[in-house]
Amino acid sequence: MLFENLPLFVAFTCLLFSSGGARDNIATKLIRCKDNERQALLDFKKEIVEDEFGLLSSWGSQEEDCCKWRGIRCSNTTAHVILLDLHGWYDSATQNTFYLSGKVSPSLLELNRLKYLDLSYNYFQPSQIPEFIGSLSKLQYLNLSDSYFVGRVPHQLWNLTNLKYLDLSNNLFVGRVPHQLGNLTSLRFLNLGRNYNLTVKNLEWLSDLRLLRHLDLNWIDLQRVDLLQSIARLSFLSSLDLSVCNLPGIISHSLHLTNFSSIPLSIIHLSSNSFTNSSSYNWLFNFSSSLVDVDMSGNPLGGSIPDAFGNMMSLESLRLSNCAFEGEIPKSFKNLSRIRSLVLHSNNLTVQLPEILQTLLASNNSLEILDLTENKVSGSISDFTSFSSLRQLMVGRNKLNGSFPKCFGQSSPLEYLDLSENELNGSLPDLTSFPLLRYLYLTNNKIQGRLPESIGELSNLKILDLSFNLLSLEFSSDWTPRFQLDYILLANCKLGPHFPEWLQSQSNFSILDISGAGISDTIPHWFWDLSPGLLHLNFSNNQIHSMLPNLSLKFVNLEQIDLSSNRFNGPIPLFPRNLSLLNLSKNMFSGSIISLCTIVTEYLNFLIFSDNLLLGEVPDCWINANNLQVLDLANNNFSWKIPASFGFLNQLILLNLRNNSLIGELPSSLKNCSSLKVIDTSENKLSGQLPAWIGTNLTLLAVLSFRRNDFHGSIPPSMCLLNRIQVFDLSRNKISGNIPQCFNKLHSLIQTESSSTTMFIPISMYYFSNNGYMPSALVQWKGNVFEYKSILGLLKCIDLSSNKLVGQIPQNLASLEGLISLNLSRNNLIGPAIQKISQMKKLEILDLSRNQLSGAIPIGLGSLNSLSVLDLSSNNFSGKIPRSTQLDTFNASVYAGNDKLCGLPLPLCPEDESTSFPPPNDHGKAKDTFVTTGFYVSVVLGFAIGFWGFIGPLVLRSSWRYIYFKILDQIQDWIYVTIAANTARVQRKFRG
Repeated sequence: MLFENLPLFVAFTCLLFSSGGARDNIATKLIRCKDNERQALLDFKKEIVEDEFGLLSSWGSQEEDCCKWRGIRCSNTTAHVILLDLHGWYDSATQNTFYLSGKVSPSLLELNRLKYLDLSYNYFQPSQIPEFIGSLSKLQYLNLSDSYFVGRVPHQLWNLTNLKYLDLSNNLFVGRVPHQLGNLTSLRFLNLGRNYNLTVKNLEWLSDLRLLRHLDLNWIDLQRVDLLQSIARLSFLSSLDLSVCNLPGIISHSLHLTNFSSIPLSIIHLSSNSFTNSSSYNWLFNFSSSLVDVDMSGNPLGGSIPDAFGNMMSLESLRLSNCAFEGEIPKSFKNLSRIRSLVLHSNNLTVQLPEILQTLLASNNSLEILDLTENKVSGSISDFTSFSSLRQLMVGRNKLNGSFPKCFGQSSPLEYLDLSENELNGSLPDLTSFPLLRYLYLTNNKIQGRLPESIGELSNLKILDLSFNLLSLEFSSDWTPRFQLDYILLANCKLGPHFPEWLQSQSNFSILDISGAGISDTIPHWFWDLSPGLLHLNFSNNQIHSMLPNLSLKFVNLEQIDLSSNRFNGPIPLFPRNLSLLNLSKNMFSGSIISLCTIVTEYLNFLIFSDNLLLGEVPDCWINANNLQVLDLANNNFSWKIPASFGFLNQLILLNLRNNSLIGELPSSLKNCSSLKVIDTSENKLSGQLPAWIGTNLTLLAVLSFRRNDFHGSIPPSMCLLNRIQVFDLSRNKISGNIPQCFNKLHSLIQTESSSTTMFIPISMYYFSNNGYMPSALVQWKGNVFEYKSILGLLKCIDLSSNKLVGQIPQNLASLEGLISLNLSRNNLIGPAIQKISQMKKLEILDLSRNQLSGAIPIGLGSLNSLSVLDLSSNNFSGKIPRSTQLDTFNASVYAGNDKLCGLPLPLCPEDESTSFPPPNDHGKAKDTFVTTGFYVSVVLGFAIGFWGFIGPLVLRSSWRYIYFKILDQIQDWIYVTIAANTARVQRKFRG
């Protein structure tokens, strides 16, 4: 909050209530609170319906004197209540929110001497501000922020003419900001921010608040308001927050009409507006001598950071994040000797980190926060401990390279270090120069070698993220670190082959990710009793072989479990009920999954059991899983029917039941799963007709795979409504009838570009290494069946092969210009092939084999340069095979079984045989008219003249021989020296 930077109001509050402050203990021994006011407070308490943490527990219990109750201050002379402070708060240590819930009782009217009222950060059951508050005429301080008040701001508040502090921020007010606010001429502090539905007609009333020091209107639309004329009259204004106010870039055009620069502004926040270049905020530099805190982040400014920022000698905080700045840090920043916080993340700055530190050297005693995250900062990590106050250094997601310094110099107060997602290499040095370090993020680099055991001396460390490096955590068996970590993130580091014993010393972690750590061991029994507060657990991509215990009572808060790609075995155990992700795929779990019904709740988002040995029925208990997005049960041995309660999964994006033994028809309730993008029931024993509701209800489908089942009947025309379909596979069923003529309306297959390479479903957990799910599909590709995952989003294919389709191929399929693979083989199709097939430029695979197609092969087939697989065999094609560079690469098997086809690579057509070769001579051989006796004579003479023309002079003249062989020696020496020098240079580089 901005007012945290305003000691003025702290001093104001202390002065205001000094009479009821330090002397209250003496006064309350002499004077008891008024009976009517005591009763009014008790009546207020009756309207509070929730006080979970006992904020009002002292009211009316054993203590009769209300002046001693929590949140109450009384005058030391009159005993009237003058202060009522019942604000809620969040305790980060316990992660508890302390608040009251209920209604504001009108009994507070009895407190007619009240000067200070704070009801902020509570929950007053979305209601309007009580009008009676406007009758508390003595009020000087009123804070109703963050309390869920709704409706219009009551006009009765304008009667509070003694008010000096008014905070109505972060509520749900609607309507216009009332101009009667101008009546509160004593105001020093006004905060109306974060009332997103408040509107402003004008701000002329602001000019009447001449004593105002702090003004906060953030998140209120001021695009059509000329606020400068009003603000310019606020000659005491020191803090101004106009963030997210939709301020236009032309705000500076009227500055010359005002005395705006005479305001003693020290804090200004203009983040997330519409300033587009330096000319739109040049007026800001008129305050260079007074500004202490500037926030321009989130404006599309572009260009270089203006040098003028470096002339703000008093600046302590500068935030220019996400401004599209590029280039280097201005040299003028060397003048910022008082800067404490410099935030430049999410720009395009191209500068070396050592240069930045050198530029900021004048602030080596003041700089506390340096944030360069997500730029293009390069260079190596130099020793930054000369910045003796630096607490946070963030240079993640940049282009840092090279290695760490061998050691850091002096002790540093650093608490937060983020160098993640760079290209740092080499080993990690001793970090004990940072004894206060709490957060260490080094993920996604190329750091290698053994992690120093001295890291265990960092007793304050809470988050350790070394994921996706080449680090080895091989510690001695008795290594016991002094830290107690909250987050342990060591994905793809080497911890194995044994389960890490040092984890036994950690008892408070909430996130543990040791995936891909080379562990091939069992999980020791002590692990399951370590940390009852565990939220996220990832053991994936190891070779852990264990049976799981009953986890439903051990980790009651557990939200995400990923044990995929291991060798876990045995039955599926019970899990905690509030799981959002459970991934047990690619293991050896066996038996029924009936126990999962206990976790099929509204919390569950991802359930992945594929590639196990599970069997039996899929339980019909999905009614409450209305937030499930991914259900993957592929490659098991489930039997019986698909549960009808799947129809309650209205948020389901992916349903994968591939390669089981399911029978029966698709339940009609699946038509309610309108969010489905991938449905794969291939390789089962499903039967029945293809439902028409697939096309009408599941319009978001990108992958539909029903291959290798027993579906019959025709393809419903409604399938043509699947505008986003990319993989359409009905192969190896018993589908009959014609191919729908409307397939040319499959919009995604018409487009030649793909939106992305993958079909990625994100998981809402930043610290999890597997922070998304990537669906896969079996696709028949170039004669084989492959499982595609990473490039599934690029595939565009139709496979209707091995069915009982009849009739002709729709000619308008040629309009599917984005199609990559078309397989219509092994049907009973007749008539011609696609005549305008030259339009299908992306086509790589075309299989029309084993039908009864006839007519000529389309000439346009030869223009398909991407075509790599072609099979037209076993049809009734006739005529000459077209010639092209691409078609000439295919062998005769492509055209086999078409008796009326001719031309290469098949036997030549009759008309070609009469013209292709000259008639034979008398001896049955073509006469060679080029190689004659004269040809042989010419070859001999040419060789003799060339040989003796070069050798002859060397034989006859010794000086020529000397020069010739000297040149050969020099060439030999040059080659040897060059090779030796380059070899030595490479060896030095590797040794360095």
